[in-house]
Amino acid sequence: MTIAPLTTAPTARPELRLVPARPAGRSTRRPVAAAQPRASVRLTRRGRLVVFLAALLTVLSIGVALGAGSVASEKPGTPAPTEIVMVGSGETLWDIAAGLAGDGDVRAMVAKIERLNALDSAMVAAGQRLRVPVTE
Repeated sequence: MTIAPLTTAPTARPELRLVPARPAGRSTRRPVAAAQPRASVRLTRRGRLVVFLAALLTVLSIGVALGAGSVASEKPGTPAPTEIVMVGSGETLWDIAAGLAGDGDVRAMVAKIERLNALDSAMVAAGQRLRVPVTE
């Protein structure tokens, strides 16, 4: 893939127009150049690609600079207190979460249990040991 440089539209030489002769007591003027149209910048396909990549690089640089400020602390946090529960026969993760959540949000409790145990789904088997948050 070849990339062409940025180009501008060619400009024409201005044409000279002659000013009629003036009577003898007045000053004479030189020929005046006709007003020429302003040349507009045209971007080639390569030019548009270069401008796009420059803008993308700028945005990524700003993102990295701002993201560098959010660094984790050096001190570890205190882990949430948990307990181990064994899944009974015919029991589901929803049943366990409902017992722990009480009047709270059961869905949020299911999500917490899944996160604590690194579960891909809410499927549990009888006899499986699960780490659950301690409720007071």
